[in-house]
Amino acid sequence: MNRKQMLHKLHEMQDKKWDVVVIGGRATGLGTALDACTRGFKTLLLEQSDFSKGTSSRSTKLVHGGVRYLAQGDISLVLEALHERGLLRQNAPHLVKNQAFIIPNYSWWTGPFFTVGMKVYDMMAGSLGLGPSEHISKEETLKAIPNLSEKDLNGGVIYYDGQFDDSRLAINLAQTISENDGVVLNYFKVNGLLKDADGMICGVKANNTEENTNYEIKAKVVINATGVFVDNILHMDNPEAPKMVRPSQGVHIILDKSFLQGNSAIMIPKTSDGRVLFAVPWHNKVVVGTTDTPLDDASLEPRALDEEIDFILKTAAQYLKKDPTKKDVLSIFAGLRPLAAPQGEDMSTKEISRSHKLVVSLSGLVTITGGKWTTYRKMAEDTINKAMLIAGLEARKCVTENMPIHGYVKNVDYNDHLYVYGSDRIKLMDLINKNSEMGEQLHPNLPFLKAEVLWAVRNEMARTVEDVLARRVRALFLDARASIEMAEKVAEIMANELGYDAKWKQNQIQEYTKLAKEYLLA
Repeated sequence: MNRKQMLHKLHEMQDKKWDVVVIGGRATGLGTALDACTRGFKTLLLEQSDFSKGTSSRSTKLVHGGVRYLAQGDISLVLEALHERGLLRQNAPHLVKNQAFIIPNYSWWTGPFFTVGMKVYDMMAGSLGLGPSEHISKEETLKAIPNLSEKDLNGGVIYYDGQFDDSRLAINLAQTISENDGVVLNYFKVNGLLKDADGMICGVKANNTEENTNYEIKAKVVINATGVFVDNILHMDNPEAPKMVRPSQGVHIILDKSFLQGNSAIMIPKTSDGRVLFAVPWHNKVVVGTTDTPLDDASLEPRALDEEIDFILKTAAQYLKKDPTKKDVLSIFAGLRPLAAPQGEDMSTKEISRSHKLVVSLSGLVTITGGKWTTYRKMAEDTINKAMLIAGLEARKCVTENMPIHGYVKNVDYNDHLYVYGSDRIKLMDLINKNSEMGEQLHPNLPFLKAEVLWAVRNEMARTVEDVLARRVRALFLDARASIEMAEKVAEIMANELGYDAKWKQNQIQEYTKLAKEYLLA
């Protein structure tokens, strides 16, 4: 996947019409473009920043049916999500793995209650289940999580869900689109919509922000898959359009692995304010979150509120022997959920359904919003089914249900941090074999290698130091301070590969350092 090649393909289509243009290169947009191109439609995806820059790289790293949605009675969403969880585990085993979760029981009635609930969860997953849930004793619970608070602990319920690397999946989806004759371009901002004499949308106006060049791109159908920014595109079409999205902020902190000993995750089904809290092992660190805070405005770089940080630390301390403090936080990140809020109803964001919402404007603009990573494939299928009708495209069946995603490999060694590359790991090792310097670590506290930077530039369309350290390798999210110390080496490798000068390198280091400091608490 190479940006120059993608631009060349775009220029070849300059006087022609794309079947499908997708605006947005995150979970939903990438899934939609993949569905379209694998049905044989000429497909172009445009992303204003980098792939998965926003919320799609800031999830709880879970591929799950949603235990909370089951408790809320949203059975159809849970069924759909459990089915999609199984398919994603099947289609991308190099990224999605089976994770044991334990619900600790601190009162006599919670054990039987959650045991029954999780048995229902298992039953709904059917043949795509990841393992049977069961009630376990206090001793078994502490064996699985040795540093769990013992006071009043009665036992636990163990169940299984999926765990994954979100932005790595986004990159693999982009690569799969490229392999199926689709075109994906990052740093390409849509700033207007083209309309014909009848007021129907027939394309987009876009700017290649790297080169500041403008394009008018014709399309049979345009799909708005911009997450929390869908209203921006809707207002390009109709300034009077009502808002579709109610952003909800979810915050996560990263702690050292010593805070969660053992390989199991913790799931707290009901916190003091009715939310769910997870502590999940991830890349030899621990992700703890999340919050559910309604916001008025959307941003590419949302910031955690003090009360959200305090809530996570305080709640985690109730269940762990060692109380985490702000000084223990290696990184903190926030993402905005694009909740499809019901019109005219006043409810808290944690009560709004996570089901997706598909809307067609009078101009023919197709907008998809809501949902979550787990259901991205089904969202895409529904969207292209609708888009075929709107554009009068030939009816073709979706083929993504059992389609391997780029990097697919069955036997995965999760102890090797390069496992996320799947089948590409061999090619990465070739870079190291040709130049031993490429095998050097970028920082002693993290496992990432120089070869990964070169690979990201050559094969994954990384254009900035942030692209590499935030989303190709996950340094920013695992240890923000260490990632700042890695920036100079990364900039050096990128500048040499892309042919940029010392000024570019210095600007990149400064910009990244400023950004990464926002991920630190102390």
